[in-house]
Amino acid sequence: MSNEDEFFDAVTGLDSDESYEGVSEASFKDALVFDSSSQKNNGSVPQENGIKKHRTSLPAAMFSRNAVSVWSILKKCIGLELSKITMPIVFNEPLSFLQRITEYMEHTYLINRACSLSDSIERMQAVAAFAVSAVASQWDRTGKPFNPLLGETYELTREEQGFRLVSEQVSHHPPVSAFHAESLAGDFIFHGSIYPKLKFWGKSVEAEPKGTITLELLKHNEAYTWTNPYCCVHNIILGKLWIEQYGTVEIVNHSTGDKCVLNFKPCGMFGKELHKVEGYIQDKSKKKRCVIYGKWTECMWSVDPQTFESHKKSEKKGDNKKHKHEESEGAENDDADDMPEVQETVSVVPGSTLLWRIDSRPAHSAMMYNFTNFAMSLNELEPGMEAILAPTDCRFRPDIRAMENGNMDEASKEKERLEEKQRAARKERAKNEEEWSTRWFLMGTNPYTGNQDWIYTGGYFSRNYQDLPDIY
Repeated sequence: MSNEDEFFDAVTGLDSDESYEGVSEASFKDALVFDSSSQKNNGSVPQENGIKKHRTSLPAAMFSRNAVSVWSILKKCIGLELSKITMPIVFNEPLSFLQRITEYMEHTYLINRACSLSDSIERMQAVAAFAVSAVASQWDRTGKPFNPLLGETYELTREEQGFRLVSEQVSHHPPVSAFHAESLAGDFIFHGSIYPKLKFWGKSVEAEPKGTITLELLKHNEAYTWTNPYCCVHNIILGKLWIEQYGTVEIVNHSTGDKCVLNFKPCGMFGKELHKVEGYIQDKSKKKRCVIYGKWTECMWSVDPQTFESHKKSEKKGDNKKHKHEESEGAENDDADDMPEVQETVSVVPGSTLLWRIDSRPAHSAMMYNFTNFAMSLNELEPGMEAILAPTDCRFRPDIRAMENGNMDEASKEKERLEEKQRAARKERAKNEEEWSTRWFLMGTNPYTGNQDWIYTGGYFSRNYQDLPDIY
């Protein structure tokens, strides 16, 4: 098998790009919404106080990665893009990348909050909190999702959160995943097309964000766009794996001219800035209206700019003395990038308003790929779903299902079979001079950025699944 064909399982981070053009008619008139309340839930109580209950654990605990050396695979890849390098399945987590990007929707209540607010600066605060929360699930998630097969899809309807989502793997070289989510009440549309660019730098893997995410608040006739921060997984070869996110994220309200600039701070030599996010919101006249700060792993707050600056000045006086002491004790570690000790609490400036706080993970999360409760439920296949889901839905992928059930040998065999089947299909198309046709998304232009994007064309939820590819 050539390296060109072996792209399926590169280490994958979350970056984002966007897709969509004004297709509200296609979005909201293709409905046959999955009635999740009528389905059973693997023998558990399906509802509590009228709310659908989802599973809170996986069928089996994760497999130990300690016995596998990744160095033998990556030692020739320093400085190269990783999209064509095969990784052992033991470094995966039992989710497709299409399911992983669905985790953006875990804190959908923040979008609903933005829809309900009348002040544009307050709406931007809620959108900024959502943008930070969208990457929060990556905390301690050092397993990589399965790369989707060309034509693979995923759908999720969450009536209790008020949204539905559909995604499709629309390209093979480079791998591109397009998604489209919308409010069940018609309040918002959220969309993107994601193609992470990854590089290995000896001790770490860096995911470069490519493209833009778009959120449309239909009631307010507003569109927001932004790009996710860089993501880096440290100690790929030796030591404890840990993740940091860094870079500047600009959220633009294309209707009002308001802008939020968020700085995801790199860890730094002494780890003082680990996980910190700090930024501000300015109006169209470039006047700073508020400061936003916190940690992407914990919470985000908002406060008046003058109050924030006064607080920072008083903090700096104490920090200067402490920093001089730390410099004398600092040491270089050539073997592993030790994760700095996490300072769990954010120093809250008096007068601040809480925008978002992360939900606690289940007690058994560490034994189950550090999944959140939301992630635990994404590959759940309930009785009755088989008759409703598209046959290309990644819940039907046998390699992911085998891994979720703890059968690593079967998972490895199935992954190899699926890869070989996709290679054979690609060769057959080349032989017949056929072009691949996407089903639910088409290449178009994003009306807010002017960039090319994969546009949702509608129709998925009408359940017309004729002529879908046989990928499993």
